[in-house]
Amino acid sequence: MLMYNRKASYSVLSANLMHDLLLGRVMSERALAAKLAEYEIAFDTETQAAMLMIQLGKHYTAMDHHSITLMEYAIGNIAEELFKESFRVWFCKAPHDCLILLVEPNAQMQQLIGLSEQYETLRQQTLKDIIDSFRASVSNYLKGDISLIVTEWFAFPEGLPAAYRSGLSSMFLAAHNEAGSVLFLEDKHIQERVAIKSLESLYRPPTLIHLLESKQWATAREKITDVFRDMESARFSREHLYEVFLSITNAFMYIAHKGGQFISQIDQYALDPLLTQSIIVSNDRLQDWALDMLGKLEKELSESDQYTKSYVIKQVHELVGNHTGHDLSVKTIADHVYLHPVYLSKVYKAETGEGLGDYIIRMRMERALYLLKNTNKKIYEITTELGYQNPQYFSKMFKKHYGMTPNEFRDG
Repeated sequence: MLMYNRKASYSVLSANLMHDLLLGRVMSERALAAKLAEYEIAFDTETQAAMLMIQLGKHYTAMDHHSITLMEYAIGNIAEELFKESFRVWFCKAPHDCLILLVEPNAQMQQLIGLSEQYETLRQQTLKDIIDSFRASVSNYLKGDISLIVTEWFAFPEGLPAAYRSGLSSMFLAAHNEAGSVLFLEDKHIQERVAIKSLESLYRPPTLIHLLESKQWATAREKITDVFRDMESARFSREHLYEVFLSITNAFMYIAHKGGQFISQIDQYALDPLLTQSIIVSNDRLQDWALDMLGKLEKELSESDQYTKSYVIKQVHELVGNHTGHDLSVKTIADHVYLHPVYLSKVYKAETGEGLGDYIIRMRMERALYLLKNTNKKIYEITTELGYQNPQYFSKMFKKHYGMTPNEFRDG
């Protein structure tokens, strides 16, 4: 039972992590590798990956929610079983209405074709062969068809949000609804859109996600306005409009999720492909929607902000009070409470009057004082326990805090 509960918990956590990455969250390679290991996801951050976006056919539409969930689970199991011989896989339900299967060549496949001059061709052919078997197995065992969109290969995790947007764009704009069909974006030469000036301004740091995470609402509004102003002065297609729509929507979805909200509750257009078509008809229409949506998002998240702030402060105090590791910092605490470090520091300072970094140091010093007074541990042992690597630096910090060195405190 404990093993089952752990696996179920990991499944939810891995899906949440996937959602964050798909919607544009940027994580350091070290932090992501740690999360992948923690959730037992056998995925490599230094290997190219491809994304399979899976849509259920009409056979499944008459089923109730529970039955569809079981079918999705079964599809995931079939995929993992068939792909594992040649690929590492990561499967989950996507933020939009489809299933996601990420694949990357495993060690066995790399050994077989890694040195071949035809590596990319062989890799793609292997993927196509397994997809054929996958579709046939789903049809035979589950008695229903699935449709797939297969992205081009990309660097994981950097290329994941762009690959997701590319797949979504093909899914909605190409009306990819034919039962049992497979669309390989590489074969169709459907690539990331040409980086016209407007898209460059959209992705230029600070990104929209960064601005929303740190609650810089006015600057986020300016960024959106700049993007659409640039669009006016450039030749753009409906595909460009949809690219902008997806990028902004995904940022909104990400920040709403972090704030405990569902984007569909704030605005019905965000996830409904039919309604979406009516707002990507012109630059002005899309800009009006984006700015209106930003206003709604700010209002919704600000209304619950005070409760959230109190809860965040409580979480911070618990984390600092219970933490004995070496990596305690504003950044690691921010990761734990799912907030941007800049915003977390602002909230903590505003709510307590003390800087978060100062609070962390104060708690360490209080812990040091307790250990010096109540244990026989050596100074270097206390230094290590508190997460300091240099005893001299620890001694300097202690003296700055209490007016004497740790040795002087003990001798006194």
